[in-house]
Amino acid sequence: MSNHIEELDQLAIQVTRPVIEKTDLRAMTDAVRKELVGSYKGKRYMIRTYGCQMNAHDTEVMAGLLETMGYEPTHDETLADLILFNTCAVRENAENKVFGEVGRVRPLKHLNPELLIGVCGCMPQEKAVQEKIQKTYPWIDLAFGTHNLHRLPELIETARASQETVLEVWDKAQYILDDLPKARKDGIHAWVNIQYGCNKFCTYCIVPYTRGRERSRTLSSIVEEVKGLVDSGYKEITVLGQNVNDYGIDLGDADFSDLLRAVGGVDGVERVRFTTSNPWNFSDRVIAAIAETKTVCEHIHLPVQSGSNDVLRKMNRGYTREYYAKLVEKIRTAIPHVSLTTDLIVGFPTETEADFEQTLALVQEMSYDTAYTFIYSPRPGTPAARYEDPISAEIKKERLNRLMNLQNEISRMHNEKLLGHMVEVMIEGVSRTNEHVLAGRTRTNKIVLLDAPKELIHETVWVRIDGAQTWTLRGTIVSPQVITA
Repeated sequence: MSNHIEELDQLAIQVTRPVIEKTDLRAMTDAVRKELVGSYKGKRYMIRTYGCQMNAHDTEVMAGLLETMGYEPTHDETLADLILFNTCAVRENAENKVFGEVGRVRPLKHLNPELLIGVCGCMPQEKAVQEKIQKTYPWIDLAFGTHNLHRLPELIETARASQETVLEVWDKAQYILDDLPKARKDGIHAWVNIQYGCNKFCTYCIVPYTRGRERSRTLSSIVEEVKGLVDSGYKEITVLGQNVNDYGIDLGDADFSDLLRAVGGVDGVERVRFTTSNPWNFSDRVIAAIAETKTVCEHIHLPVQSGSNDVLRKMNRGYTREYYAKLVEKIRTAIPHVSLTTDLIVGFPTETEADFEQTLALVQEMSYDTAYTFIYSPRPGTPAARYEDPISAEIKKERLNRLMNLQNEISRMHNEKLLGHMVEVMIEGVSRTNEHVLAGRTRTNKIVLLDAPKELIHETVWVRIDGAQTWTLRGTIVSPQVITA
């Protein structure tokens, strides 16, 4: 492809779909990985990641594959020989941002004729995106989806030998490959996928179409991965799934409560977190596992999306406002100091002012520690994209601002209640905004900034909370003694 860089403006590159035999996927993948080990030594890569924690974990897998091939990471895109955009398809503005960035890096091909540019993740799973790449972005060298990222080494080889864009998207996953290498940069916290896909089909959500049906890893493979992480020095594990509550349903063996107890019981694990949960099937067994397993943190992210039963029904969320409130009551009874966070969508088609007022009332009643709030973004291919949407952009923005203002008041109130209290903080590293300040996290997932020696990074200490803002706390270490598991 490098011989044609100067002709890209005139050249119409045909997107091809290589025919892939999937019946012996594991053997094929292992053979390709073995053949390419170290073959790209001296090459540099950069991955830009958009979206959820699942994408962050996928980036770790791709980075692991690339580093096995000999690639080294770089933060300087002008030095990169491979730039990958690991994309999110949940909102339209995320897609627009990715294509804007793809266009921005195009001139780098003139500086480095060997540069490969790739788009991967959820966006390429959409037919419209595949067509857009074909018609508008012919300088993209490779594009692949969520089900075949393990084939990245072979796709790179194909793209280097091809004068056409290599587009390979599988409609569904055939296997779960547990043994792919991962390049984790953080030495204290690790993501561990326990489940892939989603069967819930909320009317606004593209995820079941881009990530496929639910598939669970075996409990034994998860526990073995966690043991390996502990041996490598990791202390905090976050187990990931599009809907972790459904873990194990397809296996007919252990369920999510069993998994929490098993992971939390691994020697050396100090903290266990999980995301994301659906209120629909957040069981009493899961609540009990959180309450009874001391390493499982007292923080639950429980997306509600709306406080209106009419809107929840149109979203196909599978529960009512009353069900959700009763669930929260059970959680807070069993786990008194739990931190509760949520997701909320405003401006869903047909949302009336009365519907929105019910959301505000629910937020006040639930008293969330934090809420992630969004304006509804229609996604082609979802049922909600066909709904009439009479709500103006101005009204949607006004509702979002009202919701954010209310939640910010509640968040600050919760943080101010911690003033003078002693909390357990795991120090994660240097603050993103001040290199002279360290940042850590409480068991309830609150960020704490503190003045402390860098030797305490990755340690857990007792901290007195001296300051409180909407999003962060300020604290002082009260004991030099490090807390051990």
